[in-house]
Amino acid sequence: MKKLILLFCFFASLSLVDAQKQIVWFDAGLKVQYGASGFYNSAIADFSDYNYRIGTGYSFGGKVGINFRYNGIAIDVMYNKASQVFDDNELNRTVNFDWKSLDVYTLYRHAKNLGYFEIGPKVSFLNEVTDNVQGNTVERNDYYNKNMFSGVIGFGANIIGNDGAFSGILGLRFEYGLTDFVSDAGTTAHAPLLNPAVYGNGHKSTNVAFAGLVFELNWGIGYFAKAQCGARSKFIRF
Repeated sequence: MKKLILLFCFFASLSLVDAQKQIVWFDAGLKVQYGASGFYNSAIADFSDYNYRIGTGYSFGGKVGINFRYNGIAIDVMYNKASQVFDDNELNRTVNFDWKSLDVYTLYRHAKNLGYFEIGPKVSFLNEVTDNVQGNTVERNDYYNKNMFSGVIGFGANIIGNDGAFSGILGLRFEYGLTDFVSDAGTTAHAPLLNPAVYGNGHKSTNVAFAGLVFELNWGIGYFAKAQCGARSKFIRF
């Protein structure tokens, strides 16, 4: 009986090369994203002296993925630079805001049929915030929170490769701040515009946002697999 079982396992391994059950597989990649960025404050939006302009932002960095068949966790670490612009109609000038941060994403990712869907949180570690009025740039770090949390959702598809070893992936990503961009000190100073008239009805939260394209070059590292007939798990490189 033992020989018969061993013989069955041998022929099964020859005829069903893909019969191994993937327990967990790993990947890593380089990422870049670009699109519309800014922040939203309902008090500013309702104040007629200011008009919103769409700013731009970009990020670049890397990712690692821990996957269980079609589902997994992707951890992205990216350097971010973003901006927001307002037209000051009363004083006939433009007000520019720029900020830099290190962003860490922890996303659930479902990837199947060469497409993917992702959702999860992002934490941003703020490095610098400046405003620029008619060429006069001033650092305003104390007026903004050092850490911020955002919600993220995205989707896309492979445009290069389909074997898991290497792929190029293009998608859309949308982010919206869940916590106030402005700190307690900034609230006292009426940031971001430093105009108390804007907050006649009280302080309103300022929430950062992003919507744009994300491109990823991804390399499959390998996977742990358990063969049929109770063989021990082993790590297999792509």
